[in-house]
Amino acid sequence: MAQLQKNQVHTVTVTGYTAEGLGVARAEGQVVFIHGGVRGEVCAVRILKVLKNVAYGRVEEILTRSPARREPDCPHYPACGGCDFRHISYEEELEAKRQRVEDALRRIGGAEIPVEEILGSQAVDGYRNKCQFPVSPEGRAGFYRARSHDVVPAADCRLQAEQANAVAQAVEAYLREEGVPAYDERTRRGLLRHIYVRTSREGRALVCLVVNGEALPREAVLVERIRAACPETAGVVLNTNDRDTNVVLGERYRTLWGEDTLTDTLCGLRFRLSVPSFYQVNRAQAERLYGKAREFAGLTGRETVLDLYCGAGTITLVMARQAGQAVGAEIVAAAVENAEENARLNGVENVRFLLGDAGEAAARLAAEALRPQVVVVDPPRKGLGEEVIAAIAAMGPERVVYVSCDPGTLGRDLRRFAEAGYRAARAAAVDLFPRTRHVETAALLLRETT
Repeated sequence: MAQLQKNQVHTVTVTGYTAEGLGVARAEGQVVFIHGGVRGEVCAVRILKVLKNVAYGRVEEILTRSPARREPDCPHYPACGGCDFRHISYEEELEAKRQRVEDALRRIGGAEIPVEEILGSQAVDGYRNKCQFPVSPEGRAGFYRARSHDVVPAADCRLQAEQANAVAQAVEAYLREEGVPAYDERTRRGLLRHIYVRTSREGRALVCLVVNGEALPREAVLVERIRAACPETAGVVLNTNDRDTNVVLGERYRTLWGEDTLTDTLCGLRFRLSVPSFYQVNRAQAERLYGKAREFAGLTGRETVLDLYCGAGTITLVMARQAGQAVGAEIVAAAVENAEENARLNGVENVRFLLGDAGEAAARLAAEALRPQVVVVDPPRKGLGEEVIAAIAAMGPERVVYVSCDPGTLGRDLRRFAEAGYRAARAAAVDLFPRTRHVETAALLLRETT
């Protein structure tokens, strides 16, 4: 088998997609990942890079065009790295995501179950209720180019709410006209690092400016500019992050004007959110995801539900309405405070929240001899630690509902749960992130009985 060489052009047929949204084909018997490839197309592909087990290429000419191919509708695509699928139809994107989840369940997780459905989003643009614009050293708001920290200016992003784009443009103007330096990662000098905007269902906006320092020049002028550009602004907060880190937010906050929280509604409940609180970015699709999780939980009104990684208490409170009692656990103190306030705000009394990581919370509840019938997990992208799975299994719940933002780590954890006596019974995908590679999954695991 001949080794592929850089700059060679090969005719290939694209047969599928990678987890990153690249087309997959074979040339000379070797796997090639293709930027801009569309399933079913025959293309002339130029080889860009050759590694030991895979090569990368780009489409030079489309010889047989797929009806799913679309002309990208954003001038920043694909340079900015925020979107992965603007070159295909939304229907094709959904099928690619459904197949990705099913492949992960079977190949990584060893779970021979189908993905029952993928719930697509009615809105594929403007759906994000939270935006974090990194700011370039030149003072431009945008997003990181793929696999880099080079900021591609994009303060008119199609995925963001109008309020977020308006705020970003106003802050850019402030930096330029007031001569305020933006942060430079290479020198660790400059001030403004990120522009953070969270919006509510009613259109209100909470703005947070992440700064390499304790203050910005002429803060009153900045607030005035933001409020003029976005009259729906509810509050402007300054966050200090003077560490050499990729983590966006620091630990210190100061309110420049207005409120430091934002109230939103989800699943008929009201949630008060601080800047660091976790909250799903696509409100409408989050309601469908949580509805699917509640369906999988099979609640009758008598069960005890434990919700690990509870954030501001969204899933906990959704489950509490159909459970005997619900317990949420979260490691972020501000989020626990939000969760407790949200319970009071909604008059939900059959719920309590614990501060601590998932493993600690599970161990504390086990020490109380609390035996939940249902455990819900919604972990970060890295999935669950083995000690968390062991702690859950030790409590012996009848059902585990796993909400996942990464099919790969979900598959890995399903295999670990199987070793602990829990089998995957159902799975459904929900698209919270149209035009990007990301997809959420709800999976139901049942305890094996002997």
